[in-house]
Amino acid sequence: MDIENRKSKTSRIREWFKRKNKRADAYQWNEVSDDSEDDSLDDDLVRSLEIDPCIFTNELRIFVGTWNVAGRSPVGSLAVDVNEWLNLRDAADMYVLGFQEIVPLKTKNVIGVEDPTEATNWNLLIGKTLNDKYGCPWLTPMLNPISSENYHFVRFPGFGRRASFSGHSGFTGPELSKAQHEGEAYGGSKYKLMASKKMVGVFISVWMKKEFLTKYCISDVKVSSVACGIMGYLGNKGSVSVSMSIEGTSFCFIAAHLASGEKRGDEGRRNHQVSEIFRRTSFPRSSEDGDNPHPITILGHDRIFWFGDLNYRLYQDNILAKEFIKKQDWKALQEFDQLRKELEDGGVFEGWREGNIEFAPTYKYSSANCNRYTAGLPGRSGEKQRTPAWCDRILWYGKGVRQLSYFRSESKFSDHRPVSALFSIPIEVMKVTNPRKVFPTGTFLPMPSGKLEPIDSKGGARSTLLSLISKESVKGIGSLP
Repeated sequence: MDIENRKSKTSRIREWFKRKNKRADAYQWNEVSDDSEDDSLDDDLVRSLEIDPCIFTNELRIFVGTWNVAGRSPVGSLAVDVNEWLNLRDAADMYVLGFQEIVPLKTKNVIGVEDPTEATNWNLLIGKTLNDKYGCPWLTPMLNPISSENYHFVRFPGFGRRASFSGHSGFTGPELSKAQHEGEAYGGSKYKLMASKKMVGVFISVWMKKEFLTKYCISDVKVSSVACGIMGYLGNKGSVSVSMSIEGTSFCFIAAHLASGEKRGDEGRRNHQVSEIFRRTSFPRSSEDGDNPHPITILGHDRIFWFGDLNYRLYQDNILAKEFIKKQDWKALQEFDQLRKELEDGGVFEGWREGNIEFAPTYKYSSANCNRYTAGLPGRSGEKQRTPAWCDRILWYGKGVRQLSYFRSESKFSDHRPVSALFSIPIEVMKVTNPRKVFPTGTFLPMPSGKLEPIDSKGGARSTLLSLISKESVKGIGSLP
């Protein structure tokens, strides 16, 4: 009788996997089916197949910043300004920084070959600022700006098995060996550069605490760029984006520089560029992505952050705008803000959110008198007169995002003031309370194909099914003599 019961149980498991395998879609394992066939197992069998996962929530603190640096190269004295901007007194787990105009938007820079020099210089300064404060002055591993749309990280020694990368370190061969050797000598840095992408003057740089690379599964780090400037396809305006997954939560960060202009109707050009960035940003899948497909489009992600010099202006003349600024009546001034109108009317940013703005407009400051806006100042050669506006903004989309702060910094390095926001984001982490066990050699397991497959001589499985079935699921199935 026991033999017949074991055979019956084996048969039911086999048939269950057959039906599951037949109906499974490569990218839709969790899709609800209308199939009326009873594909459920007996309660005791279902319990025996469970791994008893325990899902808990951790809070991730992400700092997002944007700065139009007006085509100026970083200098040593700028470290103080960067330190203030990054607000290192309240350190975050991740730093996502977007820049605009890291090179002057001259013809040779717009249509010429990408030069990584300025991006590298900014990464060096950011790395030094983060790791002088919270690690050590050692700046490696440092990513050179990536020109391709897809790239792959090198896994550094000691990262552990939790980290799963698709990106690359920017070092190869002797450079990589030297970087690793120096890292060991200095004890390593606290923050690591996860992704870096430049398109003409638009630049994004993403950093994460080193400890997170072993604490969480970081995967599918990819980049994308969309040029939508002159003629709709040159890179003087557009976006660079980073996609990545942390455990089961996907993130997308978009650093953008949109069309300028304060005439009525110019906001329409900005809206069109936003639509183009949504339409053309893509993170293609590859054979190296593994079994869990990552989002291809921006809106396919769980948590999304859009930031940069979005260039939305005020429906207001300079005189009245400056009256509100003098009174620091930011709420009244926001009534004339173009982007706020887009958010309220459900335009191109329908469903997106922005925190309360409780700081002065960030553009345009005079290069002659850095504490004053250009509007109303006596004419000066080469300096444009512009009504003050909140051009530099940070938006987000997705459930569970909580903004902790939203502020501007007071660096006088360019005609824009840098802006930043600190967010707290919940991420779901799954731990297995009944971890995968090693089966004795000769044990047979039912495969999705319906066949019984033996465990190999090393005690490991010949199928990823071992990650789904606990030892209890094969009790009574039997072993080879």
